[in-house]
Amino acid sequence: MVGDPKGKFFTQALLCTDLLLTAMQILESFVQRWQLEVTFEEVRAHLGVGAQRQWTDLAIARTTPATLGLFSLVTLMAHERWQHHDVWVRRAAWYGKSLPTFVDALAEGRRALWKVPTFRMSAPGREMVQVPLEFIERLADALCYAA
Repeated sequence: MVGDPKGKFFTQALLCTDLLLTAMQILESFVQRWQLEVTFEEVRAHLGVGAQRQWTDLAIARTTPATLGLFSLVTLMAHERWQHHDVWVRRAAWYGKSLPTFVDALAEGRRALWKVPTFRMSAPGREMVQVPLEFIERLADALCYAA
């Protein structure tokens, strides 16, 4: 039985089929499993794992690992970018967070890809309008999280 002395969490019974494990080892396994559960929830919520519309088992067997690979790629890309500049963690008035979530990593990846000049093509002779860089950055930030 695991209980919270502050009463914030419900008391839980953690069960294990391995009779040789100590109570502390069972609790450590439960805590380690939590990270994996959070990963699966993030992949489900933001990348659509489990909502695939394929009809064959083979197609589903290909899609889920590819999507989990995309999750890893986004996470590693954001981590690499955050090594070189401050981490931007989006906060809401009702929800304060100190560490970035997968949503922040996804937005960081979008921000990086949108800065690549691949799609910057202007027609010759078009009228130019100067827009403040701060406005463009705020617009890009809003779009990064809206997608």
